[in-house]
Amino acid sequence: MTLASMTGFARVDGATGPYAWAWEVRSVNAKGLELRLRLPAGWDAIEPELRKRAGAVVVRGTLHANLSVQRTGVAPVVRINEPVLAAILATMRDVAKRSDAAPPTVDGILALKGVMEVVEDTEGEEERRAAQEAVIVGFSAVMARLAEMRAHEGDALGARLDEIAALTQRAETVPGRGPEAIKARLAEQIATLLDGSNRFDPDRLHQEALLMASKADIREELDRLVAHIAQARHLLKTGGPIGRKLDFLSQELNRESNTLCAKSNDVELTNIGLELKTVVEQFREQVQNLE
Repeated sequence: MTLASMTGFARVDGATGPYAWAWEVRSVNAKGLELRLRLPAGWDAIEPELRKRAGAVVVRGTLHANLSVQRTGVAPVVRINEPVLAAILATMRDVAKRSDAAPPTVDGILALKGVMEVVEDTEGEEERRAAQEAVIVGFSAVMARLAEMRAHEGDALGARLDEIAALTQRAETVPGRGPEAIKARLAEQIATLLDGSNRFDPDRLHQEALLMASKADIREELDRLVAHIAQARHLLKTGGPIGRKLDFLSQELNRESNTLCAKSNDVELTNIGLELKTVVEQFREQVQNLE
């Protein structure tokens, strides 16, 4: 399974018989799946099938799907409203008996509202059924195209994860960042203090130095970063709806990056930590857009 972004847009149009139709689907971020359909009047019967097909393609996101349909190439039918015409003629005859007005013309009578109607030819049941089936197939096509557009996020996430791994490796190679190096540096500083004054308790200084050395050691944070990166790579390889799991991992990566910066006692390591925090935040922003 591939990764999928929750944002995208797709359009598919087609024609069947006298019907020309077009689908437009736009998706945005959401905690769950929500399909908002806009169908022309008289097309509500296909809604259950559309929802079923949307759920088979998309797991998370709000989908705005709009269907437009036009019935073209159908000859109009002219009809005379016989009851209305009879009533108008009766009224005209009655008026003619009471006055010397000129008799009405045919075009004048037809121009009266409600006498003549221009309507489309009535559609057949088979014609409408064929149009509905074509529109449903078109919806599957537009959903497939939307899925293709939503599937480009995985490569970007993989590249961002490579940056996080590279920065972690750089942090591991910073000279003097290990516990032994930290203890040696503190021992040297303590020796300098003892040489300069007799007021310090050597045992107490030794205990404080050990405590500071343990707090300054970032080995544990680096190990956690490596473990989180490995887990994220596994999820990216697995694919599917993993957005929430990756979001949790991105929070853990951010936490370890913050701790690394707080414990850093080296300028180079601090710069790496700040850069790492930036990349992790970019990774998290992308993750929050995944299904």
